[in-house]
Amino acid sequence: MTTRLDIISDPICPWCYIGKVNLDRALEAHANHPFEISWKPFQLNPDMPAEGMDRREYLEGKFGGPEGAQSVYGRIETTAKEAGLKVDFAAIQRTPNTIDAHRLIHWAGIEQRQSLVVNQLFHRYFTKGQDISDHKVLIDVADTVGMDKDVVERLLKGDSDRGDIRAADQKAREMGVTGVPTFIIGNRYAVSGAQPVETWKNIIAELIEKSAAMTSF
Repeated sequence: MTTRLDIISDPICPWCYIGKVNLDRALEAHANHPFEISWKPFQLNPDMPAEGMDRREYLEGKFGGPEGAQSVYGRIETTAKEAGLKVDFAAIQRTPNTIDAHRLIHWAGIEQRQSLVVNQLFHRYFTKGQDISDHKVLIDVADTVGMDKDVVERLLKGDSDRGDIRAADQKAREMGVTGVPTFIIGNRYAVSGAQPVETWKNIIAELIEKSAAMTSF
């Protein structure tokens, strides 16, 4: 019996990256996990200009100056390294608008390639410092995971699904989501934040146990 797991996230959210890695490790430990995963959009900065903005300016404005930004991201970097992630925040020059990245994730879902695209977006942004609002980067991501890059290029030039992404983002906010990652389990339970591997292992084990109990009758 499968259980739907909706992951509400933004590909420029470092906690979303850490949360995904922890979840992935738990899934690897439970090859028979019940989750059917779907990625849902949430823009941390819905009013971000289309061209994005200088990352230092963005962080210092958000966290009250250079000391605040350094303090917050120092803790994030420590947590990322503890999770075994190689991140290079210094390589990130701009904070992008992520609506087109979310459109690509949405299209990838049609081909069952969402997690592959999400992996690529996290890696390229946090490890390589690439601008994931750049259509060339997004087209290369699509090509890397086996999507038709010509179709993706054509879609990116237009407004396909832009309204749907904004509507899904708004729906998440109306549900009470104020930060990401947020995990919705079976359309019933919400788990917020980058949960430890052990937490996910326990959740998966409980779901497997419940499923076994139900099928035994």
